[in-house]
Amino acid sequence: MSDTTAIQLKKLVRKLSYREGDFTLASGQKSKFYIDLKCTTLHPEGAQLLGRLMVERVKAEGLLVDGVGGMTLGADPMATAVSLAALEKGLVWPAYIVRKEPKDHGTAKYVEGTENLPAGAKLLVLEDVVTTGGSSVKAIERLREAGYKPVAVFTVVDRQSGGREVFEKMGVKFLSLFTLQEIQSP
Repeated sequence: MSDTTAIQLKKLVRKLSYREGDFTLASGQKSKFYIDLKCTTLHPEGAQLLGRLMVERVKAEGLLVDGVGGMTLGADPMATAVSLAALEKGLVWPAYIVRKEPKDHGTAKYVEGTENLPAGAKLLVLEDVVTTGGSSVKAIERLREAGYKPVAVFTVVDRQSGGREVFEKMGVKFLSLFTLQEIQSP
């Protein structure tokens, strides 16, 4: 990972997304700090930096990927950022979105963007912050039900609260750009 780019992204996450106080996380756990990563992923510089870093890391890991996405809403801006950064490198990784509930009209499906994915596609599951991994577990299950092969979960920040172990038990690789401790240290 490019050290300069990683340092820039870390500073941006710290500035735009890191908060201290009393919070309840999506997992239901209580925390004295919160990382609202959408403040960074929706920022043009943040999207560009994380897209480039994630593509670089996926290539370095030797992962074969046919598409990128994850559970809506946290993964949505990341999927576009990574898809565009991949295209800059000559890679075609279409973005997809996994819904929390199926549409109640039209196709009534959980996964959007499937028209751009080959049958049995190897997919990268993105999540902004991983605590217990619950959101990505749902995404992995829905993708498998739809006939796709999630190969890895990739997050910007790993809170190191059990997510990695959950994904490993599911047979899915886990990657992160930063740990919580790295974001908390200046």
